[in-house]
Amino acid sequence: MFEATKVGRSVGKDEFKDQRDELRTQLLEAQRRLRESNIPVIVIVSGVEAAGKGEVVNRLNEWLDTRGVQTFAFWEQSDEERERPRWWRFWRTLPPRGEIGILFGGWYLDPIEHRFQGHCDDAALDAELSRIVDFERMLTQDNALIIKFWFHLSEPDQKRRLKELSRDDRSRWKMLPQKSKFSEQYALFEHVAERVIRQTDRGIAPWYLVEAEDTRYRDLTVGKTLLQAINARLSQQVVTEPPTAADPLQLPESASAQITILDQLDLTQTLPKDDYKEALRQLQQDVNELAWTAYKARRSTVLVFEGVDAGGKGGAIRRITSAVDARLYRTMSVAAPTDEEKAHHYLWRFWRHVPRAGHMIMYDRSWYGRVLVERVEGYASDSAWRRAYSEINDFEEQLVENGAILMKFWLQVSDAEQLERFKDRENTPYKRYKITDEDWRNREKWPQYKAAVNEMVARTSTEYAPWTLVEGDDKQFARIKVLRTVCDGLRASLAKPKGELGTGVVRCGDMLRTDDGAT
Repeated sequence: MFEATKVGRSVGKDEFKDQRDELRTQLLEAQRRLRESNIPVIVIVSGVEAAGKGEVVNRLNEWLDTRGVQTFAFWEQSDEERERPRWWRFWRTLPPRGEIGILFGGWYLDPIEHRFQGHCDDAALDAELSRIVDFERMLTQDNALIIKFWFHLSEPDQKRRLKELSRDDRSRWKMLPQKSKFSEQYALFEHVAERVIRQTDRGIAPWYLVEAEDTRYRDLTVGKTLLQAINARLSQQVVTEPPTAADPLQLPESASAQITILDQLDLTQTLPKDDYKEALRQLQQDVNELAWTAYKARRSTVLVFEGVDAGGKGGAIRRITSAVDARLYRTMSVAAPTDEEKAHHYLWRFWRHVPRAGHMIMYDRSWYGRVLVERVEGYASDSAWRRAYSEINDFEEQLVENGAILMKFWLQVSDAEQLERFKDRENTPYKRYKITDEDWRNREKWPQYKAAVNEMVARTSTEYAPWTLVEGDDKQFARIKVLRTVCDGLRASLAKPKGELGTGVVRCGDMLRTDDGAT
């Protein structure tokens, strides 16, 4: 694979100067047009050590308008990053639409170095590469442009460069553990890199191999490739998605609208007031103690609350928040996305709020809005909400792999009970803010919402993140069921030995933690 990067290409000084100014002018014009588009550009800069990756990035920042470019390096992990899933740090760096993000190594850095240093095997590496392919496909389907550069040197050229860098205190090479391996085991590193590139080279996110021996040739090649990719993408504007195969989970609309999983719920269940008070007292005491146990065990808790309007989500959440120490939790009420959130993939705003190890977050509505309200109201295209099921499942899988305790609740009430609650809200001054014209309009679309909920549960109730359906006509019954489920889920998860945490899938690049959070 890498033979084409060792042929000795070069560019003379005069030729470089002649091309540089024109190239810079064209790059700035392309960047101006990019700002007016809805395309985020992600540039991955990777390759062998001593190939001049830092020099290339400095050159790009010199040629481009830095007001629309952000550069990120992924070296040591911060405390915040170590306490969250590995991909949290990458989601935070994704550029908004119309801007460029340059990532040193990106999501490839850890898998390559971990495999090279023997911290994982080929199977674990392949598992992580499969996730990378899915991640890049998800971003490109959301209109992102991903450009991946691999800079390569021959073994003699790398040894010479590394010797020069050993005298430079600013070199990252001096910061790397087991740095001598890069020169001593060139063939092994090249073998690992070839495996990574072959398995992640896709038409939607291709790799560009760049010969890095001659710095002028290297820099011009990168600039021209970036310019060509941006211009080609701007002329296309919208990603055309290949047709998808028939989905075995998809039901005909007529069938899904007739009878659903929600129709199987017994909404007549009730709980006597005295039983409710006693159960509430005991369960609130338990949930507070379990929250502290999770904190000491450095296990985060994610509680997702979805349901019909006036279904009791807020009341269920308040019975938890009134019991748990306020220093351990926070709640997130999900409304229409802000302009900043619209400029990113829809999961971006949820990744930003993933809790630190030991802490709890409660979502009052969540990422499932993509397959519920956005689907029914037409805010998302058919292809966007259909592919969201697998995107959501992967997001939740990553949370659980990292040790999070994830529980999801759908609170359901009958049509008659919802109508009664709506009228009560209209007639009670301090509740009036809870009822809007949109709530009344949503009642008219309940058949469509019911079909959407049925498909959502069928597609996203997984072994590692199952749905709990809550019968909500009796508020007391619903609140106790939620509290008991939370307590039982925390208790069961916290009782598991370390070897049983997560989904059981080992991936190269995942961070292994000790009790104190160190890697």
